[in-house]
Amino acid sequence: MIKIVDYGVGNIQAFLNLFKRLGLDAQRADTPEMLDGATRLILPGVGHFDHAMERLNASGLRPRLEDLVLKQEIPVVGICVGMQMLSNGSDEGVQSGLGWIPGRVKAFACNAATSALPMPHMGWNTLQPANNSLLFSAGFEASPQFYFLHSFYFDAEDKADVAATAEYGIHFDAVVSRGHIHGIQCHPEKSHHWGEQVLKNFVEL
Repeated sequence: MIKIVDYGVGNIQAFLNLFKRLGLDAQRADTPEMLDGATRLILPGVGHFDHAMERLNASGLRPRLEDLVLKQEIPVVGICVGMQMLSNGSDEGVQSGLGWIPGRVKAFACNAATSALPMPHMGWNTLQPANNSLLFSAGFEASPQFYFLHSFYFDAEDKADVAATAEYGIHFDAVVSRGHIHGIQCHPEKSHHWGEQVLKNFVEL
């Protein structure tokens, strides 16, 4: 069963609707008990990094989530701020991240190559998947388009963890994968058939 982690941050219903269109069973999980039976986990997130981490920590879900991901190795994908939460921390705040994929979240505004660009990075952009990326292993033509809305980007410590990049003044890490743990900066729930396909590939890993 696909479980969508509901800690009060993120558009849960959009993911439920997407999986319904794909004919896949998915459930909202807002208590530790509701995470039981998960075979795939979706960690959504929007807004400020510190707020998202504080809400997750206060929800009571984190210990069970860490047990499922780190001990039972249930595949998980973090989306938007949910991806950023996989890092060690963010320049957007002071809270520690989950630390599941080594890296730091950085501000476009603090990079000389991107500081003059409009913020946030918003709209459609092309992804360049890595050749070995499992999330893009089936159903993708060249130059898939995804919808972005963000001012901070994940900078993976080990570039072997980068599953796809995008360009906004710089090439930045747009999708990361480390074993069964994945993160997607863009919004697959808003990215039409490309978004549906990347989540379908995740479920079928």
